[in-house]
Amino acid sequence: MDFVLNKIHKQLDNHRSLDQHQNDLKRKVMELNGVKEDTDSRINAELQPRKKLKTEVQIWLENVERINVEVQNLNEQIGESITLTRGFHAEDVLKRTREVEELIQQGKFEEGLVVDHPQWIGQVLSTTTLSGESAKACLEEIWQCLMDDEVGKIGVWGMGGVGKTSIMKLINNQLLKETGKFHIVIWITVSKDKSISKLQKDMASKIGISFCGDEDEITRAGMLFETLSRKSRLVMILDDIWEEVSLEKVGIPEPSTGSKLVLTTRSFDVCRKMSCRAIKVKPLVEKESWKLFSEKVGRDILNIPGVEPIAKKIAKRCAGLPLGVITVASCMKGIDDLSEWRNALKELSEHKQSVNGLEDEAFQQLRFSYDRLKDPKLQHCFLSCALYPEDWRIEERDLVQIWIAEGLVEEMDSRQAEFDRGHAIMNKLLSNCLLEVFQGSDNDRSIRMHDLVRDMALHITSAKPRFLVKADMGLREPPKVQEWSEDLEKVSLMWNGELEVLYPLEMSPPKCPMLTTLLLPGCGIKSIPEGFFNHMDGLKILKLSLNPIKSLPNSISNLKNLTALLLAYCDHLEYVPSLSKLRVLKELDLRGTKIKEVPHGMQNLSSLKCLDLKHSIVLEIPNGILSKLSCLQILNVSETLVSGKEVGKLKKLEMVEGRFYDFQDLSMYLQAFHGREEPPKYIIHMGKRPFPAAILTTKGIELGDSNISNQIMLPRDIEELYAGNCTFCCHANYPLFSSGGL
Repeated sequence: MDFVLNKIHKQLDNHRSLDQHQNDLKRKVMELNGVKEDTDSRINAELQPRKKLKTEVQIWLENVERINVEVQNLNEQIGESITLTRGFHAEDVLKRTREVEELIQQGKFEEGLVVDHPQWIGQVLSTTTLSGESAKACLEEIWQCLMDDEVGKIGVWGMGGVGKTSIMKLINNQLLKETGKFHIVIWITVSKDKSISKLQKDMASKIGISFCGDEDEITRAGMLFETLSRKSRLVMILDDIWEEVSLEKVGIPEPSTGSKLVLTTRSFDVCRKMSCRAIKVKPLVEKESWKLFSEKVGRDILNIPGVEPIAKKIAKRCAGLPLGVITVASCMKGIDDLSEWRNALKELSEHKQSVNGLEDEAFQQLRFSYDRLKDPKLQHCFLSCALYPEDWRIEERDLVQIWIAEGLVEEMDSRQAEFDRGHAIMNKLLSNCLLEVFQGSDNDRSIRMHDLVRDMALHITSAKPRFLVKADMGLREPPKVQEWSEDLEKVSLMWNGELEVLYPLEMSPPKCPMLTTLLLPGCGIKSIPEGFFNHMDGLKILKLSLNPIKSLPNSISNLKNLTALLLAYCDHLEYVPSLSKLRVLKELDLRGTKIKEVPHGMQNLSSLKCLDLKHSIVLEIPNGILSKLSCLQILNVSETLVSGKEVGKLKKLEMVEGRFYDFQDLSMYLQAFHGREEPPKYIIHMGKRPFPAAILTTKGIELGDSNISNQIMLPRDIEELYAGNCTFCCHANYPLFSSGGL
């Protein structure tokens, strides 16, 4: 009896203290949920692409959810208990309180919430804001299909310029954030001319497969299939498909549970033949087109009397294509003359041309923007962008270099001024929406050309001027003989890594007297027929960079109009023929080649502005050569010995990197430029170090392992001095040097 009474007495005590315990538990749970909210915010910040939650974080989150449910159930049980039995729950409340306290302590995660995801594959892409409700509805429909396990293949289709790629770029980036659903997002740009072989290579590079080079397409397909079949939760995006692609031939497994295939195309038939759930991207309606057009042109222009009615007619002619609306509106931005608006409407209405594969409306708008450039040089600058592969990231400096060499940028007093002028031209093309910034700051940009704009440019260059462009197409055979026509002006075969042969050896050399530009970087070219350049008298630019060629044919010696010979990182190149006749050559790039001496006839290059021997094995430039290159502006010969006295005679020099013989040489160089209003930038190496030190500024001197026992002279504007293990004496009071800039 006493035992029972004691038990009842204890439960009554528990009943009286239970309310306090419940209040304590409630406060602790609120604190825990506050920690969880903070953790969720940290997860949103830290869980970026290529990252995943730590396992301990996932377990903690699950435990927080569990304890919340258990506490709720416990409170319901207590609420349903009678007074006599409520006390029995006191131990449960105390137990849950201890668990909550432990979870609060565990939830600090001071070393972060995420780790690298070893299986994650994907790349964030640059995006633009979508225009129109239709595009937004399409994006939502595509997303629902991706989340639906019953849909394996999705085809996004619509006319060129309607915004298919823009929508899919947004989808791509959103998928990378949904790390719980998909681990692998692969984006492949297919384009019209891409071969199965090239498609396989692009895909292999995305998933980390290395081909030896001698496999056939069937073997490569098997390698891709085997690797992709092992990967789950994968989304494959094939952008810009022009015709049915055999997944089997490429090596892409049919999507199974958890994997998706999405393609964009201009053809519904492609979606149908590839058994896709077809989603059409419709053009903007008239109201949406006008809204976008007016935003781009600006109300200040539209408020001019008489402009708005004409502007609405122009916007209507853009057929609801965002690309066309933006391009045309950008051309008219800032135009405040009513007669120009009337003329623009007339021009746009009269364009009747079209391109095979391009819709009439889209082509009319883009051609209108091209024609509005007016200046033929500006138009040629634009067309030269089409020499690069489709969807290529074009380095601005590389493109401006081509413009300068071809004379599209007028000759100016300095190299920097010419690049500044090229930068201004680029801004003009960007402001007209004919090009778009790929990435980078204003001073270090790369740009790209929309595939529709590039198609239009290539259509223009199929007539006059005549281009032959087969860039990055996986070519193994050279262009046919008849393609090397006499009216060709520019040829680009760049980045066909397996080409090896430039022209059929058994045929006579091509006759292309009007050819000005020949771009062949990264083509795997091992040799060029001896007489290949015999009938290319007008050639200005020859770019052979990154080819395994060992020697150049002697016919190069007769290219009297050549302004740029670009051979960077032809790392097997040992022989360059005489350059003595190339008196208008302005740029010679021999970086990373295996030539041991400067080419014969260098002293005759009286027009040379840029000489680059960086990473070459040329030991020195003999005396008497540099002093004759009076137009030289850029001298980059970091490992090569040069005479400081001769460099000092180059009055137009803007930048020099080279190795001087001795300190007397350095002194003569500094004396030559002392007092000049804008002395050249310099990186000067001294001593016998086999590899120069990395100077991080554009005004630096490396003394290397030199023995320095006498006074040395330093320029007043020096920003960096690398002395290695040297012991030296420096007198700051000497008129021509100072340590103030160090």
